[in-house]
Formats: sequence, C-alpha cells, structure tokens
Amino acid sequence: MINSRICDLLNIQYPIFQGGMAWVATGELAAAVSEAGGLGIIGSGQAPADWVRREIQKVKNRTAKPYGVNVMLMSPFLEEVMQVIREERVPVITTGAGNPGKYVLALKEIGTKVIPVVASVALAKRLERAGVDALIAEGMESGGHIGETCTFPLVPQVVDAVKIPVIAAGGIVDGRGLLAALALGAEGVQMGTRFMCAEECVVSPKVKEVILKAKDRDTAVTGRSTGHPVRCIDNRFTREFAQMEKDGVSPVELEKLGAGKLRIAMVDGDVQNGSVMSGQVAGAVTRIEPAAAIVRDVMEGAEREIQKMSKRFTF
Repeated sequence: MINSRICDLLNIQYPIFQGGMAWVATGELAAAVSEAGGLGIIGSGQAPADWVRREIQKVKNRTAKPYGVNVMLMSPFLEEVMQVIREERVPVITTGAGNPGKYVLALKEIGTKVIPVVASVALAKRLERAGVDALIAEGMESGGHIGETCTFPLVPQVVDAVKIPVIAAGGIVDGRGLLAALALGAEGVQMGTRFMCAEECVVSPKVKEVILKAKDRDTAVTGRSTGHPVRCIDNRFTREFAQMEKDGVSPVELEKLGAGKLRIAMVDGDVQNGSVMSGQVAGAVTRIEPAAAIVRDVMEGAEREIQKMSKRFTF
C-alpha cells in the first residue's frame, strides 16, 4: 500500500487527484473518483455559483468521501463561488490563475484544505507563506494553461523549497508515473487527461474519441504571445490560432478568437473548431473505463513496477 502525508491530510485512500478541468470535471466524475479512493475535483472554471452548488450536491448525493472544487481565481464569479464553498463546507479546494492567500484564513476556519497549482518555485514559496496546506506542482506536459518548466525539473525543486506536501502533475498517466513522482519527492499525483476517458466523465463522446486516437506528438501549444500558453490536441482551431500568432495579430484579437472554444469542444463536441485541452499523455490513453478502474490500475501498476524493480536492481 502506497500512502503519504497527503492521504492522511485529506483522509483519502490513494494519493491520486483527478484534475479539476473546466467543462469536464463535473459532479459525476468527481464523485466516482472520490468513491474509488482518490480525490475527485469539480472544475468550476468560469461557471456561476449556482452551477457549482449543483455539482457539489451531485457529489454529496453520490459519496460520503472527501472531494474538492477547483477554483479559477480569475473567474468573474469568484466571490460568489467562494461563498458557496464556505456554505457547503467543501473539504478541499485547488486553485489556479492567482494567489488564494486572502481566502485561506476563512477557509481554514471551516476545515477546508487549500491546495494551489504552481508552475514555479517562487510562487510555491509565496503560497506556503500564505498558509496553504499543500501544492500541486504542474509541469508543461499537462493540458490546458501551462507554465514553461517540465514536470521532472519542476517537482524536485518545489519539493526542496517547501515543507508542505507537493503533488506532481503533468504527463502522468499510470503507475509508472506515480512512482516517478514519488521518486522526485512528491507525495501524490494529479491526473487529468486519462480521467477524461472515464465512463463517468460527461464530456462529449467525440472528445474521448479524439484522445483515444491521439499519438505522442498530437498536442500543440498556442498563446505564448499572449503570456497565457495553452496545450490542446492539434486541430483546425490550434492551427488557425498559431497562424494568427505568426502573423502578429494582437493579444486582444487572439483572446477573442479563443473565447468560448473550450465549451464548443467539450460540451458541443466540435473537436475541430473547439479547444480540446489535453496533456501530452493523450497518446498513452487507450480505453474508456470506469474511474474506479483507472484508480485501481494506477495503484496496482505502481506495485507491479516496484516488484519489477526489485528483480532488476539491488537496493
């Protein structure tokens, strides 16, 4: 049994987080992952507070185990969403796109654990001083908005810089990734792309088809000229965006082009003209299966790798 401080801190069985992906990580998926022993996370994105409350209720109706909500700190509904989180006494929140420091004290008062996503050592140190409970160090292999450092260089540097638990994210898809993260000093992993192909994920079936067909080089990064790079499956939209960047189109116009494209893909199923945010591990996702099977496969895979290593190497 692989256990770590993060399991004890959050009262979860396995050190596996499901990424809080906007338009993807609904209550159905989060509940299934939590019930399986990991930490399911609702992706609030830029959704209004009443939507977030409905998804929280879905989770509560399906499992009594801990769960989380991912909060985008640039959301226009941020204050209302934070109020819902306090009222519903959400056990865990993960955060992105900012510093949650101003909310930490109020959340701690109701027992909510605060775990921000970071892409740099400097931000990790700043957030530890702000009193957060743990950190998710996310490398640029991940889908969606990314930083500039890969997972392998980032995670050990963050681990060495802070005393609180660190979760590794970006490029992790199986038990081998979990073991690699633990070797780097992380105390758990967050996975997004593989959970997009969970049976309980309500994303458009066309999105799942695209991920299953993807190869190792089928993602593209756009938006570097805007300061907010994003990794997606390469398609008509990413190529149009890249050409506009090459032509020197202003960041304002590029942001207009990207507006609403995530929903177009994930909900409407337009996988050519929408933004199919996915990590580089898409090529390693080969089947649609229950969330519980994914969690079990990662844990059992890690155990198998430990046994293989004991035969190959002398420690």
